[in-house]
Amino acid sequence: MSNSSSITEFLLLAFADTRELQLLHFWLFLGIYLAALLANGLIITAIACDHHLHTPMYFFLLNLSLLDLGSISTTVPKAMANSLWDTRAISYTGCAAQVFFFFFLISAEYSLLTVMAYDRYVAICQPLHYGTLLGSRACVHMAAAAWGSGFLNAVLHTANTFSIPLCQGNALDQFFCEIPQILKLSCSDTYLREVGLIVFSVCLFLGCFVFIVLSYVQIFRAVLRIPSEQGRHKAFSMCLPHLAVVSLFISTGIFAYLKPPSISSPSLDLVVAVLYSVVPPAVNPLIYSMRNQELKEALRKLIQWTLHHQQ
Repeated sequence: MSNSSSITEFLLLAFADTRELQLLHFWLFLGIYLAALLANGLIITAIACDHHLHTPMYFFLLNLSLLDLGSISTTVPKAMANSLWDTRAISYTGCAAQVFFFFFLISAEYSLLTVMAYDRYVAICQPLHYGTLLGSRACVHMAAAAWGSGFLNAVLHTANTFSIPLCQGNALDQFFCEIPQILKLSCSDTYLREVGLIVFSVCLFLGCFVFIVLSYVQIFRAVLRIPSEQGRHKAFSMCLPHLAVVSLFISTGIFAYLKPPSISSPSLDLVVAVLYSVVPPAVNPLIYSMRNQELKEALRKLIQWTLHHQQ
C-alpha cells in the first residue's frame, strides 16, 4: 500500500512505443504549439498596438488569447519533452502545478466566453446602452472576475485532489495530469469530496451555458429583425466566431468529462484530451481573424511594420 506522501512522481501516458512515432509526435506537437504561440501572440500585439481595436470586444479577445497561450503552454511542452527524451515521468510538484494552471486557465476561459456572450448581447440588442453598460471600468471588472473565478476554482480542486490518499500506483492514463485520472488512483472514499466539487463546478458550468444560449436566442431574434441584409451580415460576422469558439470548447469539454465509462478507452481519452486541451488554443485565433476585417487590417499593418523595420 503506497499513499500519496510516498509518491514522488507520476507516469504519464506515452503517445507511442516506437522511437519513430515518438519523434513524429514531438514534431507534430511542436508545429501546433508554435502555430498557437504565433497566432495568439500576433492577436495580442495587434490589439495592444492598434488604438482602433481598443474596444470591449477586442479587450476580451486579448484576454482570451492570453488564456489560450497559458493553457497550451501548461500541457504541450511537457508532453513534447517526454516524447523527445523517451520518458513518461512528471514530478509530484510538477503534476500539482499542471492540474492547478490547467484548471485555472480553462475555468477562466469559460467564464470569459460567458462575458463575451454578454458583450455581443449588449452590442446587438441594446446598442444605445453599450457605452454605459460596457465602459472601460466595467470591462476590467468583468475580465478580473473571469480570471478570479478560474483561480478560486483551481485552488479548490487542486487542494482537494492532492489531499486524497493514493494507493493504486502512480500511472496516469493521460498525456498530462488530469483530475479524473488522478482520482482513479485513490484508495478511499475521500475522492467523493472531489466528485462533489466537480458536480458543483458542472452546475456553474451549466449556468454559464444556459446564459450563453439565452443570450444567443435574443441576439438571433434581434438580428433577424434588422431590415438591411448588410446589417444582418455585419451582426452575424460579429457573433459567429464567438459562437464557433464556444461550441468547440463546450462540445470537447463535455465529451471529455461526461462521456459514459462504457465507451472509455485510453486511446479515445487521449484523442478527446487533445481535442479539448490542444485544438481550441491553436484554432481560436484563426476563427476570430477569418471573418474580422478590422483584425485582419491590424494584423496586416503589424506584419508590414515588422518587415519594414527588419530591412
